[in-house]
Amino acid sequence: MSTLPSDPQAAPPAPQARNPLHGITLEAMVTALSAHYGWAGLGERIPVRCFTHDPSVASSLKFLRKTPWARDKVESLYLFMLREIRRQG
Repeated sequence: MSTLPSDPQAAPPAPQARNPLHGITLEAMVTALSAHYGWAGLGERIPVRCFTHDPSVASSLKFLRKTPWARDKVESLYLFMLREIRRQG
């Protein structure tokens, strides 16, 4: 017996309107953070080697895609940065 619904249009995916990270790639986050804080500032806020030793977007993405806890920290810092920019503007 199948557990899939018989009507393929019965349950559309929930919209992501309330998710501020929807549509933002990890690369866009790392690029924006490094532009805003600089690599040194980013390394102070999230002390991982990909930000402190010979940093680049490519090496950071490789590490962050394999390390969920570090990606969570990047996402949190990105959201903090957006709030900080909104307050200043």
